[in-house]
Amino acid sequence: MNILLIGCGKMGGAMLRQWASHGAHSFTVADPAANDLPNGVAHVSKATDLPSQEFDLILIAIKPQMIADVLPGYAHALKAGGIFVSIAAGTSVGSLAKVVGDAAIARVMPNMGALVGMGVSGLYANDQCTPEQTRDVVALIDQTGTCIAVESEDQIDRLTAVSGSGPGYIFEILRSYVTAAEALGFDHATARKLVFDTVTGTVEAARQSELTLEELRNSVTSKNGTTQAGLSELMRDGALDALFHSTVQAAYARAGELK
Repeated sequence: MNILLIGCGKMGGAMLRQWASHGAHSFTVADPAANDLPNGVAHVSKATDLPSQEFDLILIAIKPQMIADVLPGYAHALKAGGIFVSIAAGTSVGSLAKVVGDAAIARVMPNMGALVGMGVSGLYANDQCTPEQTRDVVALIDQTGTCIAVESEDQIDRLTAVSGSGPGYIFEILRSYVTAAEALGFDHATARKLVFDTVTGTVEAARQSELTLEELRNSVTSKNGTTQAGLSELMRDGALDALFHSTVQAAYARAGELK
């Protein structure tokens, strides 16, 4: 596909680097501040600098508040049968349609894992999108990690609460865990290594196992041992479950408010 990327900030740039490494598509970036672009990526600073060629896909990666002012200048560059794809957080398909009209539009919610090719993205495609277009966009986003197609924008909001905002939750958990390790006397660098490697190894072991998470937890918990002592505090009164439930519910509610 011939793809126009409008905006090349942290997320757009991270996804572009993954796509460019695969070399399957051609890209033009439209961003006055873009620099250090991957080799082979074309660049324009404004809409009037665009070549006459038409694009198969226009990817919207600018701030939501910029869409109404910026997108119309580029929308004409979409070829007949093309698709708009937006990674603008909190911007509904309906809001985009008010700008570009009756068109094939897909909304994608990526997350920070795209920086290292391990992103988790959700995708919702409107009724104007053909199955082939949806398949092509899913394949494109899969190059940044994993893409999960959902059937409604409400499901995008729910996914946002889990994976879109999830890196923030995990960073805070890691920060707290590292701080606790330091309180036991480890220096900061050692505490980080202990925590990060423990988490990475545990996640990979869970990914490769056919056991449930409860079974895995029990398999490393000896009766009256150290792990059981720690888990008794972590799971006291169901507070951890309640905290995660309220965390994702709050994020889901906010995602709905932002549309």
